[in-house]
Amino acid sequence: MIEDLLPATVVTVEAHGHDDAGHLPLYPEEEALVARAVDKRRREFTAVRSCARRAMEKLGVPAQPVLNGERGAPRWPSGLVGSMTHCDGYCAAALVRATDLASVGIDAEPDGPLPDGVLPGVSLPAEAERLRRLGRERPGVHWDRLLFSAKESVYKAWFPLTGEWLDFMEADIEISVDPVDPRRGTLRAALLVPGPSVGGRRVGHFDGRWTARHGLVATAVTVPHA
Repeated sequence: MIEDLLPATVVTVEAHGHDDAGHLPLYPEEEALVARAVDKRRREFTAVRSCARRAMEKLGVPAQPVLNGERGAPRWPSGLVGSMTHCDGYCAAALVRATDLASVGIDAEPDGPLPDGVLPGVSLPAEAERLRRLGRERPGVHWDRLLFSAKESVYKAWFPLTGEWLDFMEADIEISVDPVDPRRGTLRAALLVPGPSVGGRRVGHFDGRWTARHGLVATAVTVPHA
């Protein structure tokens, strides 16, 4: 799923189900992060790091621990940028050389409605109106959940470039549907606060892609150097 949303320079590894990966060994530094975690959290943590290590190896980088940095963002080996995501029964990691992309963010969520009361806290009025229109015209996707996923991907791409928080209300995301395949498309996030400087230019928006398949919605955002 995630691989189809990203350029060829990005290496992705995904896993459906955590039964096998959940028993793989962690590095001691990683073990310390989940020493008191409940079993579900531990299995997700372990599975997604297994994906990350396999992605490192595909790039020719020795597998190593993936620890948490500021605000819980993963700390990647020097020369790499990447992102991870996990939800019930699915996890994925995406890694790319820093010379190929400035940043990447991925997210996957169950293709079901957001809990009651969540949407007003994560959507702008214009976004909510567009979601209502999509719901009338394309009822096969839970658009509220897709918007939430897109906001998560935008944040994951934003934070490594800025080191700053980005509120849900600080990016206005417009979702477009592929005319041939209505369960995939593109997205554009207009940044409503000053964007990061990348290659000497101020970035005003992030672009990405989305898909809804296999009971999941998934989004990916990439930030090029130029």
